[in-house]
Amino acid sequence: MLVSATEMLNKARDGHYAVGQFNINNLEWTKAILLTAQELNSPVILGVSEGAGKYMTGYKTVAAMVKAMIETLNITVPVALHLDHGSYEGAKACIEADFSSIMFDGSHYAIDENVAKTTELAELAHSKGISIEAEVGSIGGEEDGVVGAGEIADPAECKKIADLGIDFLAAGIGNIHGKYPANWKGLDFEALEKIHEATNGIPLVLHGGTGIPADMIKKAISLGVSKINVNTECQLAFADATRKYIEAGKDLEGKGFDPRKLLAPGFEGIKATVKEKMELFGSVNKA
Repeated sequence: MLVSATEMLNKARDGHYAVGQFNINNLEWTKAILLTAQELNSPVILGVSEGAGKYMTGYKTVAAMVKAMIETLNITVPVALHLDHGSYEGAKACIEADFSSIMFDGSHYAIDENVAKTTELAELAHSKGISIEAEVGSIGGEEDGVVGAGEIADPAECKKIADLGIDFLAAGIGNIHGKYPANWKGLDFEALEKIHEATNGIPLVLHGGTGIPADMIKKAISLGVSKINVNTECQLAFADATRKYIEAGKDLEGKGFDPRKLLAPGFEGIKATVKEKMELFGSVNKA
């Protein structure tokens, strides 16, 4: 059964740990993440970008697959199906498709328009028991065609959005999507403290979780981060395991070309990555 992300993130905030959002791109991704969450007794958020939703033939297909998989695999830990970096139209479509959580990324709008659109979508989502994440200060890098300059969010603007009744807030603090460059300056913890204080303890979201050092992750959690997004790291693990399988000639042995065998190493790579992150985030045995 899918649940809203509100309760799991409030528990994470109060318990000083974070719930991982792991983006899904196909059946293997989804199955690997769900099984790992169940094995570790951890709540989990399945993130779906608009590009991934389109790739998987639409949000209704994604929701049906996830619901059926939860039932068939007997997944009992809390699972939220969440739109990642959603547009105004995408957020409405995911509400219609029966997602249990959405993100509206209005960071590229002027603050007044961000407020207006977030207000409307929050009312619509909450009328259906769906949680909503909003964003202030765009996240750096590029993810699925969504490009952010890596701004440091204004605490006053964060408060303005948080006061709209949203459930959790993504605020730029120097984090970026994708791989971090060698000259990355790190997270701005002073900004994070100010945002945490200004938003009255609302669960905060750290996008671009791939590549952030463990000590920074733990400090961010201590300062109010309750949700951490991971996507690139799973993609890299999947690609690396698949490459090694093919370079070793395993696809030429017997029926090694069977996609169920060909994709199996990548599946295990994702499981290992998710396990590592859940342990780092502190969500193990918190379901």
